[in-house]
Amino acid sequence: MAPIRLAMVQTNPVVGAISANLDEIFAQVRLAAAEGAKIVVFGEMATTGYPIEDLAQRESFVVAAESAIAALATRLSDAGLGNLYVLVGHPALASEPNGWAIAQNSASVLHGGKVIGRYAKQHLPNYSVFDEYRVFVPGTDALTFEVDGTRFGVLICEDIWQSGGPVAMLRDANIDVALVLNGSPFELGKQATREDLVTGLAADLDATVVYVNLCGGQDDLVFDGASLAAGPDGKVVARARAFDPDRLVLELEGNKVTKVEGNHHADASDLALVWRALEIGLRDYVNKNGFPSVILGLSGGIDSAVCAALAVDALGPDRVFGVSLPSRYSSDHSKSDAFDLAARLGMQIRTEAIGDMVQVAEDQLKLTDLSAENLQARIRGLTLMSLSNSEGHLTLTTGNKTELAVGYSTIYGDSVGGYAPIKDVAKTMVWELAKWRNSVAEAMGQVGPIPENSISKPPSAELRPGQLDQDSLPEYDLLDALLEKYIDERLGRAEIIAAGFEPAVVDRVIGLVDRAEWKRRQGAIGPKITGMAFGRDRRHPITNRYREI
Repeated sequence: MAPIRLAMVQTNPVVGAISANLDEIFAQVRLAAAEGAKIVVFGEMATTGYPIEDLAQRESFVVAAESAIAALATRLSDAGLGNLYVLVGHPALASEPNGWAIAQNSASVLHGGKVIGRYAKQHLPNYSVFDEYRVFVPGTDALTFEVDGTRFGVLICEDIWQSGGPVAMLRDANIDVALVLNGSPFELGKQATREDLVTGLAADLDATVVYVNLCGGQDDLVFDGASLAAGPDGKVVARARAFDPDRLVLELEGNKVTKVEGNHHADASDLALVWRALEIGLRDYVNKNGFPSVILGLSGGIDSAVCAALAVDALGPDRVFGVSLPSRYSSDHSKSDAFDLAARLGMQIRTEAIGDMVQVAEDQLKLTDLSAENLQARIRGLTLMSLSNSEGHLTLTTGNKTELAVGYSTIYGDSVGGYAPIKDVAKTMVWELAKWRNSVAEAMGQVGPIPENSISKPPSAELRPGQLDQDSLPEYDLLDALLEKYIDERLGRAEIIAAGFEPAVVDRVIGLVDRAEWKRRQGAIGPKITGMAFGRDRRHPITNRYREI
């Protein structure tokens, strides 16, 4: 059996940019051909970007994608690349469209100037990513195909979670290599889960499994790449970069990989992966949507400091604009810490004092107590959005997951903005990320970007004299541990109490979380890094009288 060179290519497509996405695919095929590849494999929906959400119901979009695939086959042939086998993901018209969708999640094999086979799966899209029921379309011949005596099989996305269906068909077909097209978003801990699935599938099929993922940000999802291949012995033999476009070339002999070019090692810490996911999510949201720059309030606190550091890492200091928004209650250190942060990051900062605006509104509306505190936050939000409107920046809102969970924010105040970089990051992890980012800088002989005082001082909204977050909330270590039980693990009141939490604290926190749903529904999107992100994974009824107490 002759050796075959296979290129696995992870790209960063833009949803709907079909022509640009296919230009990149064509360029990668040309490069892979120059490296001697006979087969080139791309990720799920690499043609259109992913997820396409309601575009799955727009027939003109699906037809455009299918037409582009046929045109790509011709283009490759005309360029002298028709001898390659190119496997690319795209939507296709459903053979039996229903009231929910007209699109199938498909993978086509291009060779000799035409589509020689296709594997398609019927879909019912939900509010975000496709929910699927898996149907192998009768008559298609792309589920298995042969090249120079080596037998290949094709799977898409969550096929690899199933022991039956398409996997069983490949098992019966005695394939040598399974090609898995995927669009799998980042979640903390998910890379290990994927690796277990891929290595287990390889051992089950007695085949090499080549798993090709997408990379880059798409709205609130971040695709982390990290494509990999595993041999029939159940061991990983090749890894692509995390988060960035990449191309690996494997040399195959039958069902084994004998050589890898471009291999990488997965040795990043959890904090490094989270920081990179947040950075890529922010970068691609800004760039893919055409924003020239971002603006955010700098309070001197930990949340705005981490968001500013992420923005500078993602976009560069010239595209990040900070605003100090002091009120009559702002401490000297909150202002000095904000300017210290800006100097360390090399970003721009200005001061827009809100005291006079607040005073006018307080006097006219006769506001006191909580309404006066909230007014300060709303004047800050008004100021940032006005600067965004007049200067063309995207406003970043700096709230973390813990605050969003318990409603510790002012609607139309500190919650305003178009993107929330740490929306899915618990408060305790915000501190961990700040310390980690400083340690990375210091290891390189640089000054840590986040002032130590922003990390060590007690957090405060500074909306009244001497205010601290812990005046209104449990200690953050306790609060985050409880929220993890209730939100991430979906445990009920009795189970949380059984885990050792005080009943009164549990009741208070559950009440805060449930009552804050109306605020969360109106919030900006932000990058998902956990399995239970607000707005995408967890949606609680706003009008709801169920109580476990």
